[in-house]
Amino acid sequence: MSGLINGIRLVAGLIDRINEMVGQVLSWLALLLVLNVFLVVVLRYVFSYGDVWMQETYIWMHAFVFMLGAGYTLLHDGHVRIDLIYSGASDRYKAFVNFFGSIFLAAPVLWLIYGRGMDFFYRSFSRLETSPEAGGLPALYVLKAAIPVLAILLGLQVLSMTLRSLDTIITGERVRLVEDEDEPLT
Repeated sequence: MSGLINGIRLVAGLIDRINEMVGQVLSWLALLLVLNVFLVVVLRYVFSYGDVWMQETYIWMHAFVFMLGAGYTLLHDGHVRIDLIYSGASDRYKAFVNFFGSIFLAAPVLWLIYGRGMDFFYRSFSRLETSPEAGGLPALYVLKAAIPVLAILLGLQVLSMTLRSLDTIITGERVRLVEDEDEPLT
């Protein structure tokens, strides 16, 4: 039984580290996003200069931060949930809720997002779609690729949460990569 638990913890830890690294990279992208918006505003209102591609750049960065950061947010328990019953419950009860919620709620939704997102991406890629705006960014399919990547990264983190919940259900102890006191970076 300890081999199974160690395997669960190893896989969950690896997934947690992947989303932790993605979150670290995205925290720097968020800083670039702020600087980009500042630059666009200064150029537009002080120098009366603006290009569509500059505005689309911060829209793309915003989309990347939110879509690719979803797994990182789940890793740090940053998603919105109704804590009426959940917050005061035991670790084992929370593990049951997370386990069944992951399997019956999160997994089907993520599968749907992945499937539809891949269709969306493939259609865009097959046409080598660019921005509909004159002077906009090329390769719009790169932005659309973030949808299935969202499903993959969030799905991996849901798998990690499911494995950690199973660990807690079996052993009664709660083991996590990040401590509850840690603050998310994004």
